[in-house]
This record gives sequence, C-alpha cells and structure tokens, in this order.
Amino acid sequence: MIFIKERADVKKSLVKNIPILSQCTEVVEVKKGFSTDKKFLVKMPDRSTFLLRLFHMDEVAHKRSEFLILEKMNALSIRCTRPISIGEIENQGYMVTSYLEGEDAEEKILTCTEQEQFDIGFEAGKELKKMHQVSAPASIAPWSLRKLEKHNKYIDAYAACGIKIKNDLKIINFINENIHLMQERPNLFQHDDYHLGNIILRNKEFAGVIDFNRYDWGDPYHEFIKIGIFSRQLSIPFSKGQIQGYFAGGEPDESFWRLYSLYLAMCVFSTVVWTLKFTPNNMEEMLNKVYTYLDDHDYFDRCRPTWYE
Repeated sequence: MIFIKERADVKKSLVKNIPILSQCTEVVEVKKGFSTDKKFLVKMPDRSTFLLRLFHMDEVAHKRSEFLILEKMNALSIRCTRPISIGEIENQGYMVTSYLEGEDAEEKILTCTEQEQFDIGFEAGKELKKMHQVSAPASIAPWSLRKLEKHNKYIDAYAACGIKIKNDLKIINFINENIHLMQERPNLFQHDDYHLGNIILRNKEFAGVIDFNRYDWGDPYHEFIKIGIFSRQLSIPFSKGQIQGYFAGGEPDESFWRLYSLYLAMCVFSTVVWTLKFTPNNMEEMLNKVYTYLDDHDYFDRCRPTWYE
C-alpha cells in the first residue's frame, strides 16, 4: 500500500470543512486498488485515524447504499470498517469510516506459516458466511435472470473483441450444460471482491475485511471465484481454509463445486472484456490467471480444482 502526504491547501480547504474531521492533524493519500475514489488517512489529535473517501456526485446514491450496508455489517458484528459520516462538499461526495489497523494480507500472507495461512483463510470463510445472512431487497430481480443477462452481453462482446481463449467453445458448452443450476439460487448480499487484497491481518491473524464498494446481490457461492482467480495463486492453504471455514470445518458438496466451476467458466469471458475495456495493459497478466484456473479444472472436465485435492 502506498501512502502520499497530501498538499496543505487541500487539507485546509476541504478536509477541515468536514465537521468530524475539522480538528485533523495530518492527511495522507492512499494509492491502492482500481477504485476511482480518492482515499485519505486522516489522523486526529487523540491519535485515532479515519479513512476518508471522495467521489463523484453521480455516485452519491450508490455510496449512501454502501454506507447502509456497512451499518448492517456492523450490526452483524462483521470485522470491517465502521461507517461514521457521509455527505457532500465542494461538488463531490465524501464518506468517512473508521480505519482498520493492520497489514495487507496480499503482501503479508507468505510471511506466515502454512498453518497460519490456513487459519487466516478459515476465519475469512466464517466471516463471509456471516455476511450472507443479509437478503436482497425485494426490488432486486432474481439472481439467475441478472447473471444470465450479463453473461450474454459478455459473450457477445468477447466474440467481437478479437482475443481468443484456447478451447473457448468447450468452455461455452460447459456453461450451457450447467447454467440451469443458477435457477432458484438464493439472492443474498455479496461483497463481490472477497480476496487477499481486501483482507487485513494483525499479528498474522485475520483482522477484518475492507472495500465494500463493489457489493452486489446474488448467489453466495459466486463469492468464491476470487479464490480461483486471485487467492489460489498466492496461498493454497488460505484458499482451502476459506472454503472449509465457510462450511464450518466440513467439505462442500458436489453442487458447490459445480456452481463454482460454472461461475469461473463464465468469468473467462467477462475477464477478457472487462480487462480490455478498463486495464488493457494488464491483459497478459489476467490471461495468465485465466489459463491457470482453466488448467486447475482441466478446462472444466473436472469441477473440483487440482489444487484442492
């Protein structure tokens, strides 16, 4: 995580005009992740630290919803940031939350023993299960309808983009054979970016989860694709621990692995399209991740990945 000391004029003219931050002693910009938000650590006279996010006015409605989500997470005793204040200032929106002290798990997980990595994952899985107690509002359409609509758009965009994935027709056939499994799946809260990059460690233990700004509603099993894409490549013990922690120390059944594989297969095409649109310079890196999980599943001849055996 990169920290940059912010200019004094911004500190005085903006941050000090936010009531709860008016007595701040230091403002430090945080450079991390793909979010368009500007993020700052704001230090107070009592040595407490807040996290300030600044965002465009057209995001205000979504951010207010995110603020309410954080309130629900705190009510469930989820280990995450605490929402403190939200509002508008100088033609932009702001959100103030508590700051989750600790270290970035993505950077520190390999300094832990394999048992410690597994234990961190186990706690992360238990915490994720707690999040999935929150049901989608009645106004949210069924998961299967929304997911299928998105998938079809990604398939069309992939066909037109000029990049071709090896055995893409085989992958598409696997999706078509299993897509009916999404019907009647629960419509629950999704963090939707649950991986090591958004997990905080303290003393080599799970301290909490951050970055709820991509939250969504749908099948809770969809959360696990981040293991196949990201976490598995950093720490297999963590990845196994997260799955087993979610299932209270037990093993997931075949229906979990088939849905997990279905969502990873769909992600092949959304990854290509999304990366090409937003971070084209990362295409080679993302394709390497895609081919890693395709190999893990023998291009979906198997649903349980080789690394889990």
